Amino acid sequence: MNELPIIQKTYDLIKYYVPILNRLPRDHKFLLGNRIITGLYNLLEGLINAKYSKEKLDLLLELNSKLNIIRYQTRLLLDFELISTKRYQYITQYINEIGKNLGGWIKKEYKL
Repeated sequence: MNELPIIQKTYDLIKYYVPILNRLPRDHKFLLGNRIITGLYNLLEGLINAKYSKEKLDLLLELNSKLNIIRYQTRLLLDFELISTKRYQYITQYINEIGKNLGGWIKKEYKL
């Protein structure tokens, strides 16, 4: 499937990250883990909606905020020692790439 790179990267992040989140200890899985999973799915859904929307800018700005929330929640996992530094670095690399793509998309929409 030929997809926008940001959508494919978000899809790939979900494929990698959700199985890790599903293995969190119970007390963290149902609060932090589920919030991150919901945030990731909402991010993917929002990006797909933005792709087809005529008024993209407001959607993209909201998605940028959601991505930042996922970034902080992921950092909490590291601080609580629930994921390894190696996994954290891999996940944040994806998040940063998505953020760069999203920032570029937002800039493009401002110019229109």
